[in-house]
Amino acid sequence: MSRVIAITGASAGIGRATALRLARDGAALVICARRADRLDAVAAEITAAGGQALPIIADVTRAEDMNTLVARSVERFGRLDVMMCNAGFGIAGAIDDIAPDQMQKLMDINYTGTYHAARAALPLFRRQGSGHVIIVSSIVGKRGVPFMGAYSATKFAQVGLAECLRSELVGSNIHVSIVFPVSTDTEFFEVMLRETGTPITRAIGPLQSVTTVATAIARAIERPVPEIFPHARSRALVILNALAPGVCDRVVKRFGRKPVRR
Repeated sequence: MSRVIAITGASAGIGRATALRLARDGAALVICARRADRLDAVAAEITAAGGQALPIIADVTRAEDMNTLVARSVERFGRLDVMMCNAGFGIAGAIDDIAPDQMQKLMDINYTGTYHAARAALPLFRRQGSGHVIIVSSIVGKRGVPFMGAYSATKFAQVGLAECLRSELVGSNIHVSIVFPVSTDTEFFEVMLRETGTPITRAIGPLQSVTTVATAIARAIERPVPEIFPHARSRALVILNALAPGVCDRVVKRFGRKPVRR
């Protein structure tokens, strides 16, 4: 049997694109999201592309939902090879403009959702003696940009979790990979507008397609690596920040996504 791969937040964006890319290789996809209609549509696309689909309505903020996701994966396919922690969203604004409830929601979905999904899969991976946790972070999980402090904080938290977990698992056949996309052509900005009610300026800077990110993730599933930079040149920003953070401050100033004041 081909690999069995669970993807959270699979109803759109990077999650959907990765599921369809892996379906072409005949993978079995366990896809979860909260929107049943969107999830069913993706499941049909997976089947049409040559894969197998198990759609599960689930909320990453609920530990029991992630435990059920893993249990149903094993019940249907006999095992789980990859847990891709992808569910997330963003809010833009100066940190003192971000309401506490908005910050908490970001943490609940972006960070705690990642924790719940990884935590649910790890006992199974240990019993199997193999597995792969893939965490979709962001380039702002390596270097923050203006007006994205709240979102960036959750992405840094994901990276800290992944790096610790990766070092704990050194020498085992359980892999941990972190994905660092740059701005990606998804419904990210539409969700941001819906969450804040405020239009957001589109940042100047590199833009990549979901297909580019999905291809990079598929490649890492075949040959696991610690870090995945779908936009190769974004590594330069990480290096600049390590060597000259003050200079980097000035470079990233133009990349911020500032709310549009009316």
